[in-house]
Amino acid sequence: MSTTIRSWATPLAVGAFTISAVTGLLIFFDIEIGLVEPTHKWLSWLLVGGVGVHLVANWKQFTGYFSKKPALGIIALALVTTIVSVLPIFGEEEKESPAKLAAYALASSSLETVAQVVKTTPSALVDELGKKGIVVKLSTDTVEQIAKSNGKEPKEVLGDILSLFKGAAVDKD
Repeated sequence: MSTTIRSWATPLAVGAFTISAVTGLLIFFDIEIGLVEPTHKWLSWLLVGGVGVHLVANWKQFTGYFSKKPALGIIALALVTTIVSVLPIFGEEEKESPAKLAAYALASSSLETVAQVVKTTPSALVDELGKKGIVVKLSTDTVEQIAKSNGKEPKEVLGDILSLFKGAAVDKD
């Protein structure tokens, strides 16, 4: 294997591991500030790629571990743990956050109900959505129906509504 690949494969794997480890620990402790979560999700691909290239660059040394019982045990344990962790028979179902549950409830509510939540009138809400290019046929339609008829996702329309009236539903003492 070329020494050029070896010269950058290990630093890539170590750098990507550092990113993945630090962001993973922050997420584990619910410290999701800034770009922690997207950095962890997307740059973990660097770890996968870096380790893959590192394995290719050091294949001969890697295959040597298959003749050592302790190394085989660790590799086998890692594989079994990985397989078991993705089986749907273990663990509880993931619970939705209260914010997501509230968003689902609003998305399935009529525009009239959502207008009450954001402390405005349905006609004012229809007008403001119209300015954003969102056509509302009936104020009794749900946010989901409005989104579908406008070729949008419900969360987009709900986001538009909430951004138009942010702070309107918050008590400003």
